[in-house]
Amino acid sequence: QVRLVESGGGLVHPGGSLRLSCAASGTFFSINVMAWYSKAPGKQRELVAVITSGGHTNYANSVKGRFTISRDNAKNTVYLQMNSLEPEDTAVYYCNADILHRPAAPVTPYWGQGTQVTVSS
Repeated sequence: QVRLVESGGGLVHPGGSLRLSCAASGTFFSINVMAWYSKAPGKQRELVAVITSGGHTNYANSVKGRFTISRDNAKNTVYLQMNSLEPEDTAVYYCNADILHRPAAPVTPYWGQGTQVTVSS
């Protein structure tokens, strides 16, 4: 019913930039919090950035000043602008969205399939 589709990953050199997108499609009432997570080989999945429906943001310390999360509520899309990329940023990045299927109902979390980001020289 609800699908999150990520795009924008790829291979870049250190210092480069990528812009990830995640679009939610399907039938739902609204989207609450949206977030980006990363999963690097040998590491646990980590929260990268979060944005509320009102536009408030929080970031992992490792990406502060380099990444920017934003959203376009009209398009049901969340973005992650990734600048000054470092090899340590290499991971699969997953989109997460807490979705309300009806007013005043508990949110349901949805996940995208992930998009690979590789930072290498």
